[in-house]
Amino acid sequence: MKLRVILAALALTVSGVSVAANDDRAAWHPVDAETGRIAEIDGLEALAASFPDSGSVRLRLFNAQLGAEQGEAALASLHWLADRGYVFSEAARGQIPELIGAAFAERAKALLLPPAQPIVTSEIVATVPKEAGLVESVVVPGSDGIFAATSVSERTVWFFTEDGEQLAMEIPGAGNLSGIVSDDKRNVGWVASGNIDGSEDGERFFAGLIGITNDPDQFLRVAAPVGVNLSDLHIADDGTVYASDPLGGGIYRMKAGSSTLETLIAPGTFRSPQGLASSADGGRLYVSDYRYGIALVDLDTRRVTRLASDVPAILDGVDGLWRHGDRLIAVQNGTSPMRISAFRLSGDGLRVVDAEVLERKTPNGPSHCPAR
Repeated sequence: MKLRVILAALALTVSGVSVAANDDRAAWHPVDAETGRIAEIDGLEALAASFPDSGSVRLRLFNAQLGAEQGEAALASLHWLADRGYVFSEAARGQIPELIGAAFAERAKALLLPPAQPIVTSEIVATVPKEAGLVESVVVPGSDGIFAATSVSERTVWFFTEDGEQLAMEIPGAGNLSGIVSDDKRNVGWVASGNIDGSEDGERFFAGLIGITNDPDQFLRVAAPVGVNLSDLHIADDGTVYASDPLGGGIYRMKAGSSTLETLIAPGTFRSPQGLASSADGGRLYVSDYRYGIALVDLDTRRVTRLASDVPAILDGVDGLWRHGDRLIAVQNGTSPMRISAFRLSGDGLRVVDAEVLERKTPNGPSHCPAR
């Protein structure tokens, strides 16, 4: 076992960020690229204990158990995955009973769920033009009925209506455009620009936040720290804009009225932060880490804790994240099957008390984000 790796993962402070331990909330253990290299069973068991609602970690443990011919332990991992609705590919369903061994094959087959049936409860209200390419984020319209969408591949912002009217806006010097939010109080829309696709010429494009104003020729620019590529954005009720860097692992914010980005959580706590959402009281920020689950950041102390679950649930694989009342709405394109889930929160917002699949296997449904 790589003891140094495990000890690093269980450290209580990283980069000056306080990580909760021994209190009434679940601890969030720092993760980085090295955490993803843990391959020994002892290390993976410790990681699964630290992130008990991560399907990605459980799958890593399951594969290691198969490789070590630990049949009973592998069955326990299969049971964990089945309880949470995980569906293996057709090829994997054929291979697992053979890999787990004859003594465990029949029990393994009983735990391999068949392909999930679609759940479709949504309706199409507008269509993004195909010329937009790879679309990352959409802002739903207000009273004007105009949608806005960002294109990672075309580096443009598209505006369109339910009636099919459309307009592409090119922003001089913009990089891959991803997250977008609207500050209605200040009449500005903020878009994240960066080198998300890792192109070799990415450095010549602007990295940071670009503000779209009522003047089509006037753009605001707030530069990101060097080497930071912003992606998902969230705007709180007080006008603060929060941004995640899925490549570097940091969380950043620009307070209302400010023209600078500050580091809220430095890289080293999250591996690939994605969607962001404010708590009901505005005092915490929910952060989805793509491989490890959902964290909460106390905005006063910067203490990081883990959203715990009282029910069987997979809380990783979350790309988009929003809070709607007492529920977190999560686009889970990093689990199988891909789905949109609703996680009902406890009164204090620290735990999941119910999990529901709202949408699953939708035709032309959620796809993988290019940045992980």
